[in-house]
Amino acid sequence: MTVYQPSSDKAGDDEERHGLLSNVDEDAEVHPVPPQSNSPTSSQCSLGRNWKLLASLCALVLLTVVGAGYLGTYVSQNPARQKEVLFSNGTHEFQRTVILISIDGLRADYLDRGLTPHLLDISKQGLRAKYMKPVFPTLTFPNHWAIMTGLHAESHGIVANNFWDPATNTEFQYNREQSAWNATWWLGEPMWETAERAGLITANLMWPGPPTTLSGVSPTYFVPWRDRVPLQEKLDQILEWIDIEDVDARPELILMYEPSLDQAGHATGPMSALVNETLLTIDIFARNLHNSLLSRNLSQIADVIFVSDHGMGDTSTIEWVYVDGEDILGETWNNVTHHDGWPSMGLRFTEGTDERIVLDKLVQASKNPEIGSKFEVYTTDSYAGGHLEEAVPMPPRYHFTSNERIAPIWIVPNLGYALTTKTMGEAGMSTGNHGYDSDEPSMRAIFVAHGPFSHGAKALSSTKSQPSVWHSVTNDVYVMPGFANVEVYDLIMRLLDIEEWAVPTNGTCGFWDAYVDL
Repeated sequence: MTVYQPSSDKAGDDEERHGLLSNVDEDAEVHPVPPQSNSPTSSQCSLGRNWKLLASLCALVLLTVVGAGYLGTYVSQNPARQKEVLFSNGTHEFQRTVILISIDGLRADYLDRGLTPHLLDISKQGLRAKYMKPVFPTLTFPNHWAIMTGLHAESHGIVANNFWDPATNTEFQYNREQSAWNATWWLGEPMWETAERAGLITANLMWPGPPTTLSGVSPTYFVPWRDRVPLQEKLDQILEWIDIEDVDARPELILMYEPSLDQAGHATGPMSALVNETLLTIDIFARNLHNSLLSRNLSQIADVIFVSDHGMGDTSTIEWVYVDGEDILGETWNNVTHHDGWPSMGLRFTEGTDERIVLDKLVQASKNPEIGSKFEVYTTDSYAGGHLEEAVPMPPRYHFTSNERIAPIWIVPNLGYALTTKTMGEAGMSTGNHGYDSDEPSMRAIFVAHGPFSHGAKALSSTKSQPSVWHSVTNDVYVMPGFANVEVYDLIMRLLDIEEWAVPTNGTCGFWDAYVDL
């Protein structure tokens, strides 16, 4: 499983229309980053704008000394453990363990189809959330890094799957290792880096992100991306790590990524037979993992958490919007040099372009009764045009404006519409898609947990005098209200008892107090 096997080479917007992670580069220059010292930081829950700016500046400085990401399996050196808290399953000693699994494109309401009885049974024994809200844009790479770091896209720097960085005049492409595995793109600190700094052992099974961070930290065990890997093979790898005899070599944080459901959703749509068949396969994987942990008597030692990055919208019937049409931008489109963030368009322009003129045309088009409410137009902090009375800044709920990687003007289509140009045409649109408004119900993700955390959360709810923190409790089925995925980082810190090592995030201070009593 540690052998890297690239597939065919194809890039650009066409890939984003079809779906993600089906193509990667064959070659990438290798520049390992030397490890740096590790030290604890004070635990904080909020992240201010000054920290974001500092992170961006640090990234620009380090860009000159850090090369492309390390390709292959890398075993890092761990600092000395800070504490030893061991649990016994009857035959072996274990550290407290968290297994975090992402099922790409698992829409929240997929769990209501009656096709995932084992996931639902696991959630009944544990707990689930009504939904988990993705960050904007609701794309794979921004959201997987949001879950890892607890940061919105404007803070962690992965602002789309493909985007232009004006500071370095280079483009991030999710399926090119020269960029996708280059640590200088990825700001913030992933949970596995925090755990490694705290002296824990971590294992990463294909979770999107670089194998080595800006500070030179890598997971202890790293399995690089390969497409079409059977779920049984991934399960075998997780259990191989769990079964390591030496407790000091056994991972305490295991991450796994699975793309098959997202690929099915793109190919045939969220309501398709292929999606339903893939759901059944994933449900069997969940059952087998659960049973494997039970057989090892680990249900009170290992927390298993299933999440997803986003949902999936039905785009089998869409209306195309030609941004370069005469009723929108017309010849002004010729001034556009880059458009980021499919299915949205974050627009950048040739030097000297009057951004106010572009913005005015877009705003007037969005208000044209003949066009209707097909798209919204927003400005970000990068906008350098003059004042326009009707201009609308990026909604604060998106947390998507204060990073120079975010283009100055964004066109955000409403679900049911797709942006294109005369050159791009209408070919290649997938039957299912995401990337739309993060408040759109079909974009919602899942959160299902089982283990000591969920058992403790239920017990805690019966002793707290505060108002109910549950969306519903019926027949011992505990459902949390929907929450943002930037809260997950702080949960993992608490479950691993390394909060003192945690870095600032965009999560809510005290969010998990009502659910975690560790």
